[in-house]
Amino acid sequence: MRPERLISPLSSGAIGSIYRGTSPAEEKDIVSLNIAFIGFGEVGQLFARQLKQRSGVGIAVYDLKFDDSELGPRLMGLAETIGARPAASSGDACRGADIVISAVTADQAEVAAIAAAPHLRPGQIYVDLNSVSPTTKRRVAATVRPSDAHFVEFAVMSPVEGLGIASPILAGGARAEALAERLNALGMKITPVSPEIGVASATKLCRSIIIKGMEALMVDLGLAGEKAGVLPAVLASLTASYPGMDWAELVRVMPTRVTRHGIRRAAEMREAARMLAEMEFSGALCEAIAERHESFARAAAGQ
Repeated sequence: MRPERLISPLSSGAIGSIYRGTSPAEEKDIVSLNIAFIGFGEVGQLFARQLKQRSGVGIAVYDLKFDDSELGPRLMGLAETIGARPAASSGDACRGADIVISAVTADQAEVAAIAAAPHLRPGQIYVDLNSVSPTTKRRVAATVRPSDAHFVEFAVMSPVEGLGIASPILAGGARAEALAERLNALGMKITPVSPEIGVASATKLCRSIIIKGMEALMVDLGLAGEKAGVLPAVLASLTASYPGMDWAELVRVMPTRVTRHGIRRAAEMREAARMLAEMEFSGALCEAIAERHESFARAAAGQ
């Protein structure tokens, strides 16, 4: 049996152009891989922009905010600026895509899959890179399954700011290895970890308990330490006990991350709480972390 190709590297039009003779600029316009992003927030914008810069990649994007009379024109204009096609709907974005990447907030992962599923076709790959529990990933996979599209879970293991598509990503699913090979050739850093859905997401959320927990701790340490006038002394004590950590930098940087991303990360931590509850453990700590992220972010935004 011949091995299955994930995506044909050359279309008939592309082969024809070789015989016709094309310039490097013309070759760059030949699209051999179409990627659709559902969700055009921080991750969607950054990944779409960087992938569009790769030769042979076409990008379509859709976000619910496109339908907003105030936000929509600006976001669609941004999409056009980076060379992406702003789609009229989730289904429109999926149409013609080889890979559909869901990059919404954690609480919208299933909603996005339900909207996209009727428009998926056999052979497409639907990727969920949202920070949700293993059970939520499996529900998304079940939503996609009737379309005969393949499902792959992604778990982004670092902040995407700075690294962009080079951020370390864990992947799971039957097509995870083949997809990683295809996208790593474009500059992504995807590591397949399991053919089963849930391993990558569990790894991500267990890590998030520490990272988002530390961010919540740094918020309250900064507030209380400054108010009491003891922050330098506390940081000196922490440095003496744990000299491998730059505590002054953490208390400076982490609260700003919560200010910018606290609402989204609160949804992620509620998914972590759900994961723990499914394991018959208490999710109380994760719920508290979620509340602190959300309340601090809303207070910073004047809400």
